Parts: sequence; structure tokens; C-alpha cells
Amino acid sequence: MSEQIERSLVLVKPDGYRRGLSGEVLRRIEAKGYTLVALAVTTPTREQLAEHYAEHEGKPFYEPLLEFMLSGPVTAAVIEGQRCIEGFRALAGATDPTAALPGTIRGDLGRDWGLKVQQNIVHGSDSPESAAREIAIWFPAGV
Repeated sequence: MSEQIERSLVLVKPDGYRRGLSGEVLRRIEAKGYTLVALAVTTPTREQLAEHYAEHEGKPFYEPLLEFMLSGPVTAAVIEGQRCIEGFRALAGATDPTAALPGTIRGDLGRDWGLKVQQNIVHGSDSPESAAREIAIWFPAGV
């Protein structure tokens, strides 16, 4: 199995940012042994989000997802480390905060109150290809 160094995009979504959880998420990333390569607090644009979530266009949750992501600032980070894409997704936990295991970001910190869109604190790239595409969207000047 390859132990290559990867990069991944991590977003602390508006719910996590509003609740002051950016520092805790970043602490867990660094505690896991990953390196923060780039970090920014930004308010996303609709165009940026449409590009980021392009594969979901036309799905019933697409517009509510964009509305949620437009609701406030996000913390965007590029992380680097061995198998960090898979590793961060394990650290984040299941997409549904109610199903996420204790010890994961979503399991410990997530709230799921039957809202239109799951407010699950974080996003992490799901593949090297997605990571490259997403990093270019959120850090267009490069990292």
C-alpha cells in the first residue's frame, strides 16, 4: 500500500464556524499528524459553491445546500500528510452526525435536528482528484 503524501481540502462549514469550532477541528487535524499548508476564513460566493458542488446540481438538496453554505463564513484549509484524504474522512466521521461514532468530529460535535440540510460541521475531499479540483476553487492563487 502506498504511503504517499497527499493534500486535501477541509472546510469548517458555517455551522461549525458559527459555533466557534474551527480551532477544535484544526487542533484534531494537527493532533492526527497532518500539516496545515494553507488556511483562510472566507465567505463563499454562489459561483464558488456552484463549482464546488457541481456534481449535485439538479438534486433536491442542491439549493438548500448552497443556501446553508452561503449563510456565513467558512474556514478553508489545505492539509497535507500520508493518506490524509482517507484519514481526515475517518476523523470527520459519518456524514449524518447522529450516526457518527464518538471520537469523530461529527460524533462529538455534530447536531442533527431534522433540518433541510445536514449541518455536519466539516467537509473533506473524497479523492486525490476531488482534492486538486477543490483546492483550486478555494485557493485560486495556489498553495
